[in-house]
Amino acid sequence: MSEAQAELAANPRMWPKALLAVALAFSVFQIITAAYHPVSSQILRAGHVGFLLMMIFLSTGQDRGPPQMALAWLLGLAGMGTALYQWMFEADLIQRSGELTTADLTVGLILIGLVFEGARRVMGPALPIICGLFLGYALFGHLLPDALAHRGYSLEQVVNQLAFGTEGLYGTPTYVSATYIFLFILFGAFLEQAGMIKLFTDFALGLFGHQLGGPAKVAVFSSALMGTITGSGVANVVTTGQFTIPLMKRFGYSPAFAGGVEATSSMGSQLMPPVMGAVAFIMAETINVPFIEVAKAALIPALLYYVSIYWMVHLEAGRAGLVGLPKDQCPNPWRAVRERWYLLLPLLVLIGLLFSGRTPLFSGTVGLALTAIVILGSTVIQGVSTLALRIVFWVVLGMLCAGFFSIGISMVFAVIACLVIGCALVKGGQETLRICWHALAEGARHAVPVGIACALVGVIIGTITLTGIASTFAGFVLELGKSSLFLSLLLTMVTCLVLGMGIPTIPNYIITSSIAAPALLDLGVPLLVSHMFVFYFGILADLTPPVALACFAAAPIANESGLKISLWAVRIALAGFVAPFMAVYTPALMMQEASFMAVVYITTKALIAIGLWGVAAIGHWRASLTWHERLLAFAAGASLIIALPLTDEVGFLLGAWVVGWHLWRTRSKAVSPT
Repeated sequence: MSEAQAELAANPRMWPKALLAVALAFSVFQIITAAYHPVSSQILRAGHVGFLLMMIFLSTGQDRGPPQMALAWLLGLAGMGTALYQWMFEADLIQRSGELTTADLTVGLILIGLVFEGARRVMGPALPIICGLFLGYALFGHLLPDALAHRGYSLEQVVNQLAFGTEGLYGTPTYVSATYIFLFILFGAFLEQAGMIKLFTDFALGLFGHQLGGPAKVAVFSSALMGTITGSGVANVVTTGQFTIPLMKRFGYSPAFAGGVEATSSMGSQLMPPVMGAVAFIMAETINVPFIEVAKAALIPALLYYVSIYWMVHLEAGRAGLVGLPKDQCPNPWRAVRERWYLLLPLLVLIGLLFSGRTPLFSGTVGLALTAIVILGSTVIQGVSTLALRIVFWVVLGMLCAGFFSIGISMVFAVIACLVIGCALVKGGQETLRICWHALAEGARHAVPVGIACALVGVIIGTITLTGIASTFAGFVLELGKSSLFLSLLLTMVTCLVLGMGIPTIPNYIITSSIAAPALLDLGVPLLVSHMFVFYFGILADLTPPVALACFAAAPIANESGLKISLWAVRIALAGFVAPFMAVYTPALMMQEASFMAVVYITTKALIAIGLWGVAAIGHWRASLTWHERLLAFAAGASLIIALPLTDEVGFLLGAWVVGWHLWRTRSKAVSPT
């Protein structure tokens, strides 16, 4: 993406009217279909992909001159035309399913080509190349050796599989993108535009800014909070990182460490309930479990992940003697909450709905509507001087929170419409309306890379479903697993990390979960744990060299090499690499198949292991560690992680010895005469 395109994308005020109109229409389409369900699931998916293609081609053709702009309009309209074709001939397509006409074949080929080109423009060549290999296998795989060959499929069969029905481009990932994911992205966009980032950063700065290594701890805490509403690691880096990375550098942290802390903290946003990342919704739909079960399984590993980062930051600050900000320079965290507490209401309601067992679609719709009411209503109230009217507003808002959809969705939209009129009449209201306007456009923009990735990986899903290639890979993993489950896990981890070098988390998860997760299930790994294992390493791929997308996003802010940032990120994210393996051997870590005491035990053991590995990696606790202390600390942590007879006992004994010896040695130094 060029510099001009990046500036254009970052500011809706600079968007051409046509692009802004398409983005607003996209958001309105998604809100209406979520609230009223006026079209079938197939048309919803087709419309979602059509809008994605319009957004991509119009936005990438803005600064290339009239000929390229004309081509952009042609491609964008062609993309929307494929959606209209699905809508106009829906009944006919169902009746002749599997028997394509010439028009069907032409539209299908156009759709496949446009999705490939759209993904290339947004995400680069890596994912289209990988998906192109799968497409090539579907068409020409019958020419391969017997072990890999399939029975052969015609062009019509392949196009029918990919462009029509729900097992290709319009598969489960696209459905999730068109429903849950878009709503949650829009929810986050509204809160960001309303000032949630400032609330989180001020709150984190007030709590941790004055502590040892305070600026880095602010980065960890604010990124974790931002993750509750965005669920996007890279987006988290470029929002909170603009504040936290320069702050860390100003107080003595190296640029590489500062970037590594922000990248690692931000990627954890995809692990942090309640919203998590887009992958969590895809996972829930794929394995047919309630989203709350996915969030529950992710909770303890996500907390361990952030505890690990916080601990590493604390140790590095102690080693380098990095102090925090002066207390008087830190904002009052509770004042920040008092000033913007109303922004927390939609988030709290969303969490309550998700954990009460409501569907993500319902919860996201409620959260989005309540966010609009809170933002618009707070502006109206500020423009009203009568105390009685203010009290009435908060009473009505409380009633809406208590029983939101019992009054009906149409009444909710009527309330929003009245608040819009009220904003237009009070002082400052027009700026609030612009915030909502831009939030709708920003939500559509943020949905583009996620949506096009979900559509394109449908090529892989369709090919796997059509040819059955997944069974070949699964057979290899199963054969390997007969001798060692650990080797199978290691192979799966390496597959996730290698794929992550060129593709984002969503297609990474979809590919590896389609191929490797079933094999892990056959080896006795619980269903949810096997998918979470793949999910975690798909996220950590954005931290591991040589590509490390999140680290390279932090590089220009830190003014440091992305590779150096990545090397620090891997050290900081130790828990992220450890927790999935521990969960496979002890599913209680993800609250699967376990009693309460088993969950407490494995969590405590994991915390001790993280603490020991942290001091081993940094080489500092109360003072610098000797080489044999670091070695024994690493061995103790490893013993607690390995689920073999007596390894826990060995780990606890070694850990107690290292802690006791270090405390005695540093205490004796402190009291010895100089």
